Amino acid sequence: MNRREILHFLALRTLGNFLLLVAFYGVFMTFGPALGYEFQYRVIELRHIHFAIAAVDNKKVLTPSKISDDKQSQQPSPLSKGPSFADILSGNQNQILTPIDPLFSILIPKLGIDEKVVANVDPNDPNAYLPVLQHAIAHAKGSVFPGDFGTTYLFAHSTDNWWDVGRYNAVFYTLSNLSVGDEIDVFYNNRRYTYTVTQQLISSPEDVTLLTSEHSGPSKLVLQTCWPPGTSFKRLYVIAAPKKM
Repeated sequence: MNRREILHFLALRTLGNFLLLVAFYGVFMTFGPALGYEFQYRVIELRHIHFAIAAVDNKKVLTPSKISDDKQSQQPSPLSKGPSFADILSGNQNQILTPIDPLFSILIPKLGIDEKVVANVDPNDPNAYLPVLQHAIAHAKGSVFPGDFGTTYLFAHSTDNWWDVGRYNAVFYTLSNLSVGDEIDVFYNNRRYTYTVTQQLISSPEDVTLLTSEHSGPSKLVLQTCWPPGTSFKRLYVIAAPKKM
């Protein structure tokens, strides 16, 4: 090979390596958060970890300082937020979830989810919901609040570009692991509302039936995330009804 051919070969190889790195980066940014949460859930499943919700008194949150010493001796120490990976990997099999914000938060014991919810976020305005979805779950403006008749609509993860995926809260990526009968708890204004999953469905992003459905009918909870995890091709919905006591 002469000097020109060598330079040509090196240029092509450099370009090829660069494109390969860009491709790996794109895959990691798109599917990394989803794979991370899925792996965390699989560890929960393999270790048979059971999450219980912090003790409540008359449906109000009972903070750790108000729990009797006797009860504390029988229960693991409450977590201030969702469990860390260290808790899941090597902690007790029985763990307690304490709502990160009793004014508005969602807890899903099966998935180890404990996340803050921001109220009255316009789902039609990216400037309103994108900043919220970087750190929390959004409550759709116009939908009802827990305890009222109608639909309480919560959504997470949305992005305009694949390279922005990693910026948004990916905690709802594992919603597909929920089954009919699984429990979902929402704390709102210091009161606990318990729901059980009744249905799961996948639809196109253009289908806003559940978002615009009648809000004066029976109480129900709708959780929305993107599907497949790490993309925005479709929407995954988990629908739940108030738990019958």
